[in-house]
Amino acid sequence: MIRSLYTAATGMNAQDLNVSVISNNLANVNTIGFKRSRPEFQDLLYQNLRLVGTLSPNGQQVPTGAQLGLGVKTSAIQKIFIQGDFSQTQNPLDIAIQGKGFFQISQSDGTIGYSRAGSFKLDNTGQLVTSDGLVLEPAITIPTDALDISIDSQGSVSVTQPGATAPTVVGTIQLATFQNEAGLQAAGFNLFRETDASGTPTVGNPQSDDRGATQQGFVELSNVSVVEELVNLISAQRAYEVNSRTVQTADEMLQIANNMKR
Repeated sequence: MIRSLYTAATGMNAQDLNVSVISNNLANVNTIGFKRSRPEFQDLLYQNLRLVGTLSPNGQQVPTGAQLGLGVKTSAIQKIFIQGDFSQTQNPLDIAIQGKGFFQISQSDGTIGYSRAGSFKLDNTGQLVTSDGLVLEPAITIPTDALDISIDSQGSVSVTQPGATAPTVVGTIQLATFQNEAGLQAAGFNLFRETDASGTPTVGNPQSDDRGATQQGFVELSNVSVVEELVNLISAQRAYEVNSRTVQTADEMLQIANNMKR
């Protein structure tokens, strides 16, 4: 019965973490470019009460053993990089990626972060930057006299200037892809960091190799499904409830044992 208390406690801890992951998903349901997380669990070690294949008292081999599980543990919290829905904004600096790839963002420490959030702005020098002022890499500067900004599906950025008969290309947006996107480390601020598990990025123009296309005037919404998360929340709550009920039952059994009289 003491063993069942600890086993049920692992289940309660697992469901508590499950609810925490779900709550973060729901909190970011309106975060541009957000990718939902999914917790994964594994059963713990087993205590062998009788090994499989041992011999019975009459010399025959037993077909099954007796193993007692000791609970559950969290094995991973994985980011799910499924494409989110698009929302049309008609803002020329809003860019969505249709397909694979990440925007490259130059961080203050000199490293490169990777993002699916394409809601860009202009800083005081005309460079494309994020909401936190981080510069898009490679840097693209929009002239102060630009009348119109056009971004095609291959990432080419063009501007129309007074007196010009044709648009002028001022830069090209490049996208990074990874062999294992799930291996990226979420860094907050809509950014991911490269890790050994993700592999090194392969950088190139949109629509080259397996990279997606850039869509001007759109943003990619969070891929969180509110209905799915609420169903998962109810399931986690019930699982936590039944594990707590197991603790209560084990406690009642211990109380019965303690109250036994000779």
